[in-house]
Amino acid sequence: MEMMQAWTVSDLTAHIKALILSDAQLRDVWIQGEVSNFVRYSSGHCYFSLKDAGATLSCVMWRSVADTLPTMPQNGEHVLAHGHINVYETRGVYQLYVDFIRPAGIGDLHAEFERLKARLEAEGLFAPERKRPLPRWPRRIGLVTSPHGAALRDIVRVIRSRFPNVELILAPTLVQGQDAPPQIVNALNALIEYGDVDVIVVARGGGSLEDLWAFNDERVARAIARSPIPVVSGVGHETDFTIADFVADLRAPTPSAAAAAVVPDGQDLRQRLRAYVARLVQQVHTSVEERRQRVRAEERALRMYSPQARIEVARQNVDHLTARLHHAVQHRMSFTRSRVEALSARLEALSPLRVLERGYAWVQRLDGTLITSVRQVEPGEHVWIRLHDGRLETWVVNKEEEP
Repeated sequence: MEMMQAWTVSDLTAHIKALILSDAQLRDVWIQGEVSNFVRYSSGHCYFSLKDAGATLSCVMWRSVADTLPTMPQNGEHVLAHGHINVYETRGVYQLYVDFIRPAGIGDLHAEFERLKARLEAEGLFAPERKRPLPRWPRRIGLVTSPHGAALRDIVRVIRSRFPNVELILAPTLVQGQDAPPQIVNALNALIEYGDVDVIVVARGGGSLEDLWAFNDERVARAIARSPIPVVSGVGHETDFTIADFVADLRAPTPSAAAAAVVPDGQDLRQRLRAYVARLVQQVHTSVEERRQRVRAEERALRMYSPQARIEVARQNVDHLTARLHHAVQHRMSFTRSRVEALSARLEALSPLRVLERGYAWVQRLDGTLITSVRQVEPGEHVWIRLHDGRLETWVVNKEEEP
């Protein structure tokens, strides 16, 4: 047997690598399998295997790819990976260099997502003219989210830091799983029925397409579309899109962004208010100073043409005449007071009360008519007798006329 020239390990490995690289099919491959031995190093690069019942394939995913994933693959998870095959010469193994990975079966969900999106869009549920403006100064905000999730904490933190006086009303619901869609619909309806809410935020944190699927449910989409209250969708991360995002009046990339979208920034408002006040004060100062200058100019002109001397003489004349008038009024009042006192004394002397004090009385009927003759009354008639210190009520028993 003739011995051929032997390969070195490096040469053979390099030859195999060249063969693999020359195969166009191996530069663009999709592989489906179960994740095992998944490790992410401090560098951010990921190493794992994909396996099925008959084989195992080593895989590498660089940090630049891993950082774009909403969640890392988990051991035992069935995934669909895309990439190219190459040889790691140091270990003499071929590997899949992954540039995209997602859970297996997600293609069906994408297809369902696109079908529902197209149908609702054709109905006009995504039309821009349906979008309502958010209230500028909300008093009360409804929250549709999980009471236990990080999304709620993020929303509360952002709103309290920006506009702490607003009231928050939580309509708790599941945000993942089969039971989530009807609960989300019920939570929305509860806030709508309550009525005294200015805007509603529908939110949950990030996750895979399956995790966010409740917000791709047609029932949820139609409940948002029916809402008479403006709705803001803050579902997932910035790269996540759901049907709820398209139907809502505003789509926010994250729950925190949704919170920031529904309330004004109190700090910014305070800064703007301080700026307005400063401008107003400056304008007032400028206006006052301009008017002060005009007044001073007019004062100088007034002094130049002022009839001050004549005014001073007239003022003295007025003071003199006022004094004379005062003296005349005092004299007249004294004279009038003396006459009034004299007349009062005469009236006092003629007063019937003085006569009554000497033992006299007068008689009058109950209606006040004065009785001056016995002929004016009859026996049994009810009369008053007026004395100097009061009056007596009596009845006429008999009467005698003077001859």
